Amino acid sequence: MMPVHDLAQLTWEEVRDLDRRRTLVILPVGAMEAHGPHLPLGTDIIIANAMAESAARKLSKRGHPIVVLPQVIYAPATFAAEFPGTVSVSAASLTALVLDLARSLSRQGFRLLAIANAHLDPEHLTALYETVKLARQSGMLPIVFPDLTRKPWGSRLGDEFRSGACHAGQFETSIVLGVWREFVRDKIRRSLPPNPVSLSDAIKAGKRTFGEAGGPRAYFGNPGAASAKEGKRLIDTLGTILDEAVTAEIDR
Repeated sequence: MMPVHDLAQLTWEEVRDLDRRRTLVILPVGAMEAHGPHLPLGTDIIIANAMAESAARKLSKRGHPIVVLPQVIYAPATFAAEFPGTVSVSAASLTALVLDLARSLSRQGFRLLAIANAHLDPEHLTALYETVKLARQSGMLPIVFPDLTRKPWGSRLGDEFRSGACHAGQFETSIVLGVWREFVRDKIRRSLPPNPVSLSDAIKAGKRTFGEAGGPRAYFGNPGAASAKEGKRLIDTLGTILDEAVTAEIDR
């Protein structure tokens, strides 16, 4: 098992002494946006960090030294822009930021950048795809970005996730319960009726906000069915997804 380092806790000399040609870098990416009346605005960040930590453990067991970067906490979040507290940036801003990070890591000789992404806004996903494309065109280090909304990844994340009714519902609420139970407003959570509206179907139909899509309180799915046990299982699955995506890139 190889070491897992938090970049923010290392000194520059410790980074200098890493075998950077073998070291994989993981970047958690989330957003600051409304997640129902029961979850914090930083829910995506909590999930991205849990995914990154899980993947780091798995990849280190495969013999890869790992560095985990501090998370990106601002992203395009236009679907939730109508809700107070949501802080959205442009797609171009996100692409420029992650591309600059990749450029810096490339210059320092790191092997690969893996994105642990927990934010599924269409504009955000498009920005990440653009980042991967531009990095490849510029000859930077490989960027691995498993899109949870696409096969085969999303099919592993439970019935609610597959239905598309999964923003601040059972899926995300379970993960927050599994990591930071105290951040969940549990009395409110238990009082919420299920909202089975598929956000993914609404997006395909041209809806542009949570309100238009049928989520007036910024949640879709069934928060009341969430459990910490399911959350821990989902975190392990998310870590496996990133582990497998990275391993596939390395083995190409």
